[in-house]
Amino acid sequence: MATVATTFFDSVKMIAAEKGIPEEDVFAAVEEALAKAADKFFNSQDFYGNFQAQMDRETGEFHVYALKQVVAEVEEEDLEISLVEAQLLNPDAAEGDTLWLPQDTSQLGRIAAQAAKQVLVQKVREAERERIFTEFADRIGEVVVAEVKRFEKSAIILEIDRVESMLRRNEALRGDRFDKGQRIKVVIVSVDRSAKDPQVQVSRTDPRLLIKLFENEVPEIHDGTVVIRNCVREAGDRAKVAVHSLDPDVDPVGACVGLKGSRVQAIIRELKNEKIDIVRYSDDPAQFIANALNPAKAIRVNLGDPESRRVEVVVDDEQLSVAIGKRGQNVRLAAKLTGWNIDVRSEADKRREAEVAMGLALPTPSAEAAPADEPLTPASTLLDTLQIEGLDATLAEALANAGYPDAKSLYTVTAEQLMQVEGMDQDLAFRLIDAVQAHFGE
Repeated sequence: MATVATTFFDSVKMIAAEKGIPEEDVFAAVEEALAKAADKFFNSQDFYGNFQAQMDRETGEFHVYALKQVVAEVEEEDLEISLVEAQLLNPDAAEGDTLWLPQDTSQLGRIAAQAAKQVLVQKVREAERERIFTEFADRIGEVVVAEVKRFEKSAIILEIDRVESMLRRNEALRGDRFDKGQRIKVVIVSVDRSAKDPQVQVSRTDPRLLIKLFENEVPEIHDGTVVIRNCVREAGDRAKVAVHSLDPDVDPVGACVGLKGSRVQAIIRELKNEKIDIVRYSDDPAQFIANALNPAKAIRVNLGDPESRRVEVVVDDEQLSVAIGKRGQNVRLAAKLTGWNIDVRSEADKRREAEVAMGLALPTPSAEAAPADEPLTPASTLLDTLQIEGLDATLAEALANAGYPDAKSLYTVTAEQLMQVEGMDQDLAFRLIDAVQAHFGE
C-alpha cells in the first residue's frame, strides 16, 4: 500500500516531468520548507534549535534533524551539545563538530504535508513563468491572433497559444469594441519574468503592429523589395509610413496601396479606419520632408542648420491648413517621420516678411488704431484675434511668454502643451485650440 510519503514523492516526480522542472530543485525546496515547518513546530514546544530536513530520493520518506555544535561546556542547550554526550552518540565526535540529531516527526505530518504542498505549488508557478518568458522573449514585435477571454477594469485579457496576455485599455484603439471569444490581431510588446499579472503585454497602438500588417499584406515588403524606412502613428486616427523600393521598376507607394487601394484598405479596416499616408522615402531631406507633408503640396523647402534639424516649408495660402492638419496633426506626424522640426509658412506670410524687410509693408489696421504711446503687444494681438471666455490679458501674456504670441503659433500646439502654461486648465486649452482652428477656417 502506498504511504502518504510515497504518494507525494510520486506526485513531485510527475509534476516535475510535466512542467519541465528539475526534480532536484523541487526536492531541495521541499526540504527547506520542511525544515522551516519543523522549526516552527519545535519552537512552539520551547525548543529553539537549528533544523535541517532530508527527503529520501528513493522512498520519499523525510527526516528532520536538530543541528548542535559540539562544545566543551554547554551554554545554549538548544544549539550545543557537550563533547562527552556527543561521543556517546558518535565516538568520533570532536569539539567544533556539528552533530545531526534525529527528531521525532510523528506529530509533523499535517504541517509537513501543507508546507510541501505550498512549495510544490510555488515551484510550478515559477516554472510556468520561466517557460512563458522563454517562449515569448524571442517573439517581441511579432503580430499574433489572440482570443478575447475576459474584461477587467483597466485591461482586456487575451489568450495566445494557451497563455494569457494583457491588452491595456490605453494600448487599444479608440474604436475597438470586442466580444468574448473574438479573435483579434495584436503585437507582442513585452514579457516580464516576475509579473504577477499576465506576463505577456500586447498592443494595438504600437507602430510595429502597422509595420507587420504591411509585411503580411504587401508581398513586395515581405520579400524585401520594398522597405519600410519609418512608421509613426497617432493610433486610431492617422499614421504615416515611409517606404522605399530597392528595385527601380517597383513603385513602393503603388505596391503598398494595391489595386484600387485593396491592400491598404484591408489594413485600414483592421485598424478601425485609421487614416494611413504612404510616403515615398528619399535620401534628399528636402524631398522627403515635402513628401511627408502629403496631401499638402510644398512650394519650397528651406533646410536650416542640420544640427538643429529645423526646416521651413512654404506652401500656397490655401494649402496652409492642409499642411498643418487638424490640430497640427499632419505637420506633427511629418516631423516625427522625418526627424526634422518643420515650420510651415504660407506664401502670403513670406511675401509680407519680404515687404517688411524691404520697408515696403503697409501698416495693418490694428496697428493704425493703436495709440503711438501704446504699441501693440503680443498679448493684445492674441486677445484681439481670439475672443473667448477665460482668455484674459494675464493669460494672454503668459501664453506670449511661453512662445505663443499669436494665433499662428498656437496652430500646431496640443492641449497637453497648453496646460503647461500657468493659469491654463484642460477645458480652456481645448476651447482655445478650437478657436484657433475656427480662425483659420478649418
